[in-house]
Amino acid sequence: MASGDLRAELECSVCLNIYTDPVNLRCGHNFCRVCIDGVLDTQEGSAGYSCPECREKFPDRPALHRNRKLRNIAETFLSTLSDQKSKVICSYCVDSPVPAVRSCLHCEAYLCDKHLRVHNQAPDHVISDLATSLKIRKCSTHNELIKLYCTKDGSCICVTCSLAGEHRGHQVEILDEAAEKKKESLRNVLQCLLTKREETEERVQSLQEHRRKVEEEASGDTERVTALFRDLRRRLEDLEKRVLRDISGRAERISISIRDLEIKKEELSRKLRHIEELCNVTDPLTVLQESDTGDLCDTEDGDNEDRERHEKLLHDGGGLDVAGVLHTGLSDIITEVNVYFYIQGAADILLDVNTASNDLQISDDRKTASRSDITHQRPDTPERFVNYPQVISSQSFSSGRHYWDVDVGGSDFWRVGMCFPRIDRKDLQAGVGRNNKSLGLIRSGNQYFVRYDNKEILLPTNLSSNRVRIYLDYEAGRISFYDLCDPIRHLHTFTATATLTEPLHAVLCVVRGFIKICEGKS
Repeated sequence: MASGDLRAELECSVCLNIYTDPVNLRCGHNFCRVCIDGVLDTQEGSAGYSCPECREKFPDRPALHRNRKLRNIAETFLSTLSDQKSKVICSYCVDSPVPAVRSCLHCEAYLCDKHLRVHNQAPDHVISDLATSLKIRKCSTHNELIKLYCTKDGSCICVTCSLAGEHRGHQVEILDEAAEKKKESLRNVLQCLLTKREETEERVQSLQEHRRKVEEEASGDTERVTALFRDLRRRLEDLEKRVLRDISGRAERISISIRDLEIKKEELSRKLRHIEELCNVTDPLTVLQESDTGDLCDTEDGDNEDRERHEKLLHDGGGLDVAGVLHTGLSDIITEVNVYFYIQGAADILLDVNTASNDLQISDDRKTASRSDITHQRPDTPERFVNYPQVISSQSFSSGRHYWDVDVGGSDFWRVGMCFPRIDRKDLQAGVGRNNKSLGLIRSGNQYFVRYDNKEILLPTNLSSNRVRIYLDYEAGRISFYDLCDPIRHLHTFTATATLTEPLHAVLCVVRGFIKICEGKS
C-alpha cells in the first residue's frame, strides 16, 4: 500500500489528522478520542446521537472502545514520517515541483510565488499561511469552508450548519467579527492581568526592599547577639565560679571553726590541769601567791561568740545561700540582657529650657526638672508650655531604637512620655496623654496609669523602684515603659496604628517635687 493511501486510512474524519488514541463506535468507524468526544458533546440534549461518518443513530451516548491495533499502526506510521523532511509543493506545478509559499483555503490548494500572483482574488478565496491546515478549515459534516461562529454553542461552523444543520436558528456571527469580539475580551483580560502583574511587581519590590532592610538589621543584630552571648557565657562562668567558691568555702569555714575550737579546747585543758595542780597544793602561801588566777574562767564573751558561730554553722541550710547567690547573679544577668537586647547605650536626653513652663526650674545640666514656687519670667514664645508644668527634650527621634531612664523618686505626682513637636503648647488639653499628640506613664498619688488621647489604663501594680525606662522603636511604632526593678518589669507598650512620619521628643511633667533624666550616652 502506498504511503498516501495508508495515510488516508489512518486519518480521523473529524480532525483529518493521523489518529491519536483511536476509539471506535458500534458502527465500526474510528475517531480520535478527543474528536469524537467533542462531536458527542455538541449532540448533547438533542434527539439522540449519531456517527459523524455514517450517520447511524444511537438512542444513548455510545460507549467508546479503544482500538489498540489501529493506535499501534498510526504510531508506527508517524514514526516513519518523523525522519523525513516534507516540503509543501505547489498544487499547480505538476511537471516541475516548486515549494509552495501560501495556500488557498477555498481551493484547498498550495500556491508558489508564480501561481499566487495569478490566483483568483475573489472574497471566497481565502489566502493563508502554510502553517494553517486546509482541511481543518472545512466543516467535518458538510465539507464546506467554515465561515461562521455559533455564539450559543461556541462553535465554528459552515453556512449549511447554520441553515439546515444542528445550529439552525442559532445566533451566528462572521468569523472575523466573532474573532474581533473575542480579541476585545482578551484585551480586557490582558489589561486586568497587566494590572495584577504590576501590583505583584510592586509587592515584590517592596518586599525586596524590606528584605534588604531586614538583612542589614540582621547583620547588626548578629554581631550584637554574638557579643551578647559571649558576655553571657563569661558572666555565667564567673557566677559558677563564685557559687562553687561559696559552696567550698562553707566547708572551709567549718574547718576553720573546728580548728579554732580545738585550740580553745587545748587551752581549756591546760587551764584545767593547772587548776587541778593548785587544788592539790597543801601550802596555802603557794596557792594564794599564784598570779592571774582570776582570768582562768573569764571566758563568757568568747563563749557567747563561739555559741553563736556554732549555732549559725549548725543551722546553715546550705541550699538557701546557694539559691540566693544564684538568684541575685541571674537577675543581674537578665537585667543586662534586657538592656542589651533593646539597645546598647542609653540616649543622652537634654531638656529644652525654651519649652519649659514658667513654674518649672531646669537644672544647669538640663537633666532635672523641679516644680518651682517662683514664677520665672521667660519669654512667651510659641514653643513654651503655658497651662502645664511641662518641658520636652531638645533632641528628637525620627528613626532607630532608643531608650532613656528617668529617676522619679523625688515626686509623687509626675508624667513621663513622648510627644510630637506639633503639640499645642497653649491648649488646656496640652497635658501628657490628654491629646493625640502625646502619651505617657503617670503617677498621681498612689495610682499609676498610662494615658493617650485622654484615654487612661490603670496599671495593676505600683512601681517597685524609683526609676522608669522609656523605650522607642521608631520603625515599629512602639513606645514601651519599664519599671527598673530587679529584674526589669514591663509596664505597658503603645503601638501606633500607622507608620510614624513625625519626629518624637521626650516630655516631662512635674506637678510636685522633681524628676531627673539619668545619665546616658548618645
